[in-house]
Amino acid sequence: MMGKIRSVAAGLILISSIILYFMPSTGGISREVIRASALVVFAIGFWATGALPEYLTALIFFLIAMISKVALTTVVFSGFHSTALWLVFSGLVLAAAVKRTGLGQRLAHRLLGFFGTSYVAVISGIVLLGMLVAFFMPSTMGRVALLIPVAVAMAERLGFSEGSPGRNGMVLAATLGCFAPSCAVLPANVPNMVLAGTSENLYNLTFSYGNYLKLHYPVVGFMKGITIVILTRFLFPDRVRSVPSTHHGTAEPFSAHEWMLTLILSGTLLLWGTDFLHGVSPAWVALAAAVVCMLPFIGVLPAGAFTQEINFGPIFYVAGVLGVGAVVAKTGIGNILGRELLELIGFEPGHDMRNFVSLVILSTAVSPVATAVGVPAILAPLSADIAEATGFPLVTVLMTQAIGISNLILPYQVPPVVVGMQLGGVSITRGMRLTLALAAVSIFILMPINYLWWCLLGVFGHASIASP
Repeated sequence: MMGKIRSVAAGLILISSIILYFMPSTGGISREVIRASALVVFAIGFWATGALPEYLTALIFFLIAMISKVALTTVVFSGFHSTALWLVFSGLVLAAAVKRTGLGQRLAHRLLGFFGTSYVAVISGIVLLGMLVAFFMPSTMGRVALLIPVAVAMAERLGFSEGSPGRNGMVLAATLGCFAPSCAVLPANVPNMVLAGTSENLYNLTFSYGNYLKLHYPVVGFMKGITIVILTRFLFPDRVRSVPSTHHGTAEPFSAHEWMLTLILSGTLLLWGTDFLHGVSPAWVALAAAVVCMLPFIGVLPAGAFTQEINFGPIFYVAGVLGVGAVVAKTGIGNILGRELLELIGFEPGHDMRNFVSLVILSTAVSPVATAVGVPAILAPLSADIAEATGFPLVTVLMTQAIGISNLILPYQVPPVVVGMQLGGVSITRGMRLTLALAAVSIFILMPINYLWWCLLGVFGHASIASP
């Protein structure tokens, strides 16, 4: 039944994108923008329905975009020279190394001894671990690359086979636990840093780490983390099939390869956590770790593992997602969408709750089109006009975008989320069950709580979270 629904939806999306592609120029919108919009509809629709493998949809997007000349080659293929792509590649290599050496199984054994072996306890521990690591590892992709292999190993020790609800739930809990709560920690993910950088460039506003945390962490961080645990438990119910022994006294000693990989990962974590000192991008730190793992005399990953044990599909998928976002930004689709939505909403000074809800919904709605990174790129330039229309301080308008970014609707909006699912063997359609449910709870339950929290902080009347 679901297969038929998916096929019908994909057919409708394909027909709609073809009709849009051949539409004539209208209302001052150029043919290039119309064609680009058709490609965006096709790519987003097929990624959402899973009608084709994600990497194949990305390749079709690349092909038609170049034939149609909707944007420059450097724009369409911009994902391939993005640091995010190299974080993906490095994450795939490190994940393969963690699995091959057996370090993942060993870490799983230790963590099960700490968290306990009940399904709810393990899910809670995984999400908590993702939330804690966000404070000292500034890359969602890096966190996903390290935690997903461990989550898979834990699932195997608990008797959850590939494709089982328990294994899917553990992988998704780890993936979303690495991303959603991190939106409340200023330097913990790329969209946050894009928002901070854009705000500084456009308005000379610099966000305070502590005040940013105070504003967002109680709801976007803590409460959203709890929500992920609850939704995972009910959407992917399962029971532990086998209870492994967690007695540490019988553990086998570390092998030479495990010691070597532990040293590599420890160095990687140290360099990630101190990037403010050395200035090297987390992507290049990760790439260096991956290269060291593949060196023949290190022995962590043999030569054949590069072609036999690493799935390169996620690389093309992430490049496609980033390419779509770049096309949306460069062709002006994002600006058209943003201004149309602003005109549709119609803000009014003095209606704080309505304005707040509208702003969060606006950034939530833009994200599926422009991806999470594109939200501040599109909405930040409009924020001064929005602040005047709502009567809010400018910094408050900007901060609503962080809430919208955390309201993940579809997995492809955040490349690390997609990579986490693919590393863990969870299909995008299964992942959508959790992302859609989390978005619904975030909008209908957490957003009103967030409004009340901001009222207590008084941010609708004065700007206390940034300094000019």
